[in-house]
Amino acid sequence: MLLPVILSGGSGSRLWPLSRALYPKQLLPLVSDKTLLQDTVGRLAGWDRANSPLLICNEKHRFLVAEQLRQIGVTPASIILEPVGRNTAPAVAVAALFGLDDAMTKNQNSDSVLLVLPADHVIANVDAFQSAVKVGYEQACQGKLVTFGIVADVPETGYGYIKRGEAAGAHGAFSVAEFVEKPDEKTAEGYVQSGEYYWNSGMFMFQASTYLKELRKFNPDMLTATQGS
Repeated sequence: MLLPVILSGGSGSRLWPLSRALYPKQLLPLVSDKTLLQDTVGRLAGWDRANSPLLICNEKHRFLVAEQLRQIGVTPASIILEPVGRNTAPAVAVAALFGLDDAMTKNQNSDSVLLVLPADHVIANVDAFQSAVKVGYEQACQGKLVTFGIVADVPETGYGYIKRGEAAGAHGAFSVAEFVEKPDEKTAEGYVQSGEYYWNSGMFMFQASTYLKELRKFNPDMLTATQGS
């Protein structure tokens, strides 16, 4: 089963003063009558494989997050609180440990597939998003680590880029040839013109056990810290 993991721990500093420490941008209705968090959860509606979402947020936002989910009629699988923001990797590690426990509790034969989504994205084409998630789900069930790229149409220097590798099955899935951190403008222009690079969306998909296996290999101290949290 799919376990959506919504990362809602950001401070929204780039939208200050509209977005503030106690009211970050994901909790604001910036593009519709719903907040960015509510829109993120709403994009998952209608997919019968999806479990209730797992929310990870700042301890100071716990009641705001719970109330916004209540307003749209969603009961989360759980809300995990961060006393201090530690970025994506440890937050996902905690989510993966939760996913394994959740699968065992429900007597599932395999562990959960995590769909990791930042709570502050704006996605206009929901159908395209859901189609990409279904392709990613197939790949994740094969033990692959999946990331989602966004077609780069301007030489944006504020984003990381992903270079496309060889095709990995049908439906537009590719291996990753290279990750590139925020390039200068001239380099970004070359990326866009090549058609081989995508913006790194910060959305991911993988089996809980697959992520924890890789974390144990490349950053065992982080895994140990999250297991003790």
